[in-house]
Amino acid sequence: MLAAHLDQLKAHVEPGRAEQKAAYHKQTRAVLGVPNPAINDLTKAWRQVLSLPERIELADALWQSDIFEARIAAAKLLTQARIRPDDAVWELLCSWVPEFDSWAIADHACGAISKRLVADPARLDQVEGWTGSEHMWTRRAALVSTLPWTKQNNPKPDDLARRDRILGWGASYVPDRDWFIQKAVAWWLRDLSKHDAPRVRAFLAEHGEAMKPFARREAGKYLDR
Repeated sequence: MLAAHLDQLKAHVEPGRAEQKAAYHKQTRAVLGVPNPAINDLTKAWRQVLSLPERIELADALWQSDIFEARIAAAKLLTQARIRPDDAVWELLCSWVPEFDSWAIADHACGAISKRLVADPARLDQVEGWTGSEHMWTRRAALVSTLPWTKQNNPKPDDLARRDRILGWGASYVPDRDWFIQKAVAWWLRDLSKHDAPRVRAFLAEHGEAMKPFARREAGKYLDR
């Protein structure tokens, strides 16, 4: 199964793109040079013809190939709101988190994770454990995968409680000077400010001075507009 699907990816290679992508994403793994729209089209087609067990098997194989575009395709293959039952998908996605080492791959995988968190918010208990990881990308994933809680215009009380819980994770990250962590905190706050400006203002009033200046500016980008 893997070889045939890798051949489909390779059919969309654009000359010169591999070198550009490898440099931009700082990749040491193999990069084919396949544009994102082609990956989107392929994974959409695969989702339509493969059963859920086949999709899980293919996603696992694509990830294990350690090819840049294949890992992105693996994440896209499992990015879907309605998957039932989804325990096997959740377990596979979580198994990838400790291997994150690139923002592009991590962000696509976090997009898939976020769908499973919205489907079952009780999984936030497991994600909270990521916030204490020594692995920076795992800590970052706790915020990037919970971005759906920044986007609700009319959140229910349980979702407001989850929003405050995740903001607590963000507050615990403020002393972390890693650029990617500061960026993730800023990203969460910036997106939240479009829907819940008072919470963002309160966060920045308490923690803003301790954030890196670029992160503080990014977090408040849409305030008072």
